[in-house]
Amino acid sequence: MIGSVRGTLLDRWSHGEVLVEVAGVGYRVTVSPSTAVDLGEIGDEVFVHVHHHRREDAETLYGFVTAEERLAFEALLGAHGVGPALAMAILSVHPPAHLQRVLADDDLDALCLVPGVGKKTAARLLIELKSRLDIPGLAEAALLVAGDGSSSRMATPQSDVRDALTNLGYGPDEVTAVLRELPDDDDPSALLRVALQRLAVA
Repeated sequence: MIGSVRGTLLDRWSHGEVLVEVAGVGYRVTVSPSTAVDLGEIGDEVFVHVHHHRREDAETLYGFVTAEERLAFEALLGAHGVGPALAMAILSVHPPAHLQRVLADDDLDALCLVPGVGKKTAARLLIELKSRLDIPGLAEAALLVAGDGSSSRMATPQSDVRDALTNLGYGPDEVTAVLRELPDDDDPSALLRVALQRLAVA
């Protein structure tokens, strides 16, 4: 069972996979759009926490930047009706600490922000996931989310812009390139306007 891979990032594709070469072997790893950006540039050495998902007809590696994300993914898979695609979609919208806060607040509307999750499904998930997301290390991060409205992964204006661009459908390479060109500014709205202007003329 594969738990992590460390190697060279050889490629990434718009359908949500990256290719990581480890000792001459290329591993195809399914990741979220934000993880694809966080891993860095093609050619960089990367470390990816992996969930090795086995079915009768396929084996898939799901990759995450942090161990907490992988643990949350595995906890989500234990909920009734939650498969890998839905679990990945949930974590793409709500990182682990933020998701734990959503569950603690019974925030049905926040869960409905996940593509494919309606109110009926969200209500069931609220009940099922509360105990499953009791992951060591997330409680402290959830308090940070409650205190300042952001998780450690969304703590900077640049990361807010990254997530906004990803949600608008821009690819990892486009997002990475435009983020490198952004000026120093504490206003995410201003940075997003600059990023969209530059992407429009790219």
